[in-house]
Amino acid sequence: MGVIFQDFVRYHLSAGENIGVGRIASMHDQPRIEAAARRALADEVIEGLPHGYAQLIGRRFKTGVDLSGGQWQKIAIARAYLRDAQVMILDEPTAALDARAEFEVFQRFKELSEQRTAVLISHRFSSVRMADRILVLADGRIEASGTHAQLMAQRGRYAELFELQAAGYR
Repeated sequence: MGVIFQDFVRYHLSAGENIGVGRIASMHDQPRIEAAARRALADEVIEGLPHGYAQLIGRRFKTGVDLSGGQWQKIAIARAYLRDAQVMILDEPTAALDARAEFEVFQRFKELSEQRTAVLISHRFSSVRMADRILVLADGRIEASGTHAQLMAQRGRYAELFELQAAGYR
């Protein structure tokens, strides 16, 4: 199982080790770590670091390089991809990313989650829209279930909130 939380851990280790802790048995498997970074689009972040995968990241060390929230989030996503899990749970995984980066991550995630089970927890309707099945929760219960199109046609809470959120972007 792979899990990506909104509030993920920022390890003060090298970029490669930060990804490697996702699967301790693969901690020194550089090709596998690099593949996970590519899948998460973190390879671009790492290539920009002075020492690449060997670069210490975080402010704790004098030679460490701090990353933006979105860059850290890509590292955390790569960590989860390293597990190559059949079940992925994502809790607001792109909260620190801008709209373009979020779109790219979700497009990549959709491709990579083929033949796997993925549970996405999000308040962003742009994120859940691509799901095969959306569950609308209210007061701890499932209020509605369906695809984006089905839920919009039902004109219930999902449609109301989707339109409210979309109006904020106009």
